[in-house]
Amino acid sequence: MPSAPVIGTAPDAVAAEPRTGPVRARRPARQGTTWLAVPALVWYVIFMVGPVLAIFVIASLHWPGMLQPRSFAGLDNYRTVLDDPVFWKALRNTLTQLVIALPVMMVCAYMLAYYVAQRPPGHRVLRYLLFIPGLISTPAKAMFFYAALSPDGLVNGVLRDLGLDSVTKVWLADPGTALYAIIALDIWAGIGFTAVLLAARLGSVSEEIGEAAQLDGAGHWRTMWTIHFPIIRDYFGVATMLQFLWTLFGSAQHVLLLTQGGPGNASTTLSFLVYQRAFLIADLGYSQAVGVFLFVLGLVGMLLIRRAFRQNH
Repeated sequence: MPSAPVIGTAPDAVAAEPRTGPVRARRPARQGTTWLAVPALVWYVIFMVGPVLAIFVIASLHWPGMLQPRSFAGLDNYRTVLDDPVFWKALRNTLTQLVIALPVMMVCAYMLAYYVAQRPPGHRVLRYLLFIPGLISTPAKAMFFYAALSPDGLVNGVLRDLGLDSVTKVWLADPGTALYAIIALDIWAGIGFTAVLLAARLGSVSEEIGEAAQLDGAGHWRTMWTIHFPIIRDYFGVATMLQFLWTLFGSAQHVLLLTQGGPGNASTTLSFLVYQRAFLIADLGYSQAVGVFLFVLGLVGMLLIRRAFRQNH
């Protein structure tokens, strides 16, 4: 009687069985690619990190001009800045500028972008027209606003034609309106470019989402703010940060060309104060001490904006 076969598992059979455990994905080879980042890192360190460090170094010096001898000041420049009423006036003006210009600019830009994203007749031409403020040089924009807001300019002319002579002002030389003229220029210069950026992002949102919302009875206003805005919330935050930085640091050129910080210090902002102290008064230590406060304000503002508009899902 033949013996029964022994039930077992042969080594070959074991090797042939498929593995049921987790299989690690093999990482692609990275040899020879690290050096590609070296030029960008060198550029970043020299031209990005270097100037930031230079701000803190110069702020600790007594330096009465580029060609003048300098000495160590420690914290004296910061004490001088904090005791200077001009600095506090400039800080208040800067905060006023940001609180007014940024919300108005971003809300109007988003509404305009939503309109363009709906592809109305002539929407392609409208996209190019929105770029016009960005194509005009800053001196040309300042000249346009100077002509419109001068005593015999467009604004006062329209007011006189309407019989509102008592409302006319010397807008750029009035302490109550000079800063708001700068804010108006900031909004006009930034709203179109921001609208084009937001329209490009809205254009990538599926049309089926908006159509489904309209079938459910949602109008354009509700669709714009409760359907599309949450989708592009993170991108809207990035655009807000860009405009925040431009308004915070770039408004000095508008102040310089239109009011030069006046009348008195009514339109002096922190960024203009940095320029004024560095190039007109030649007090580099004071200037960069203000620059440190400006840097901190910009950093805190970006973190708050990022936190406010980050995606919640």
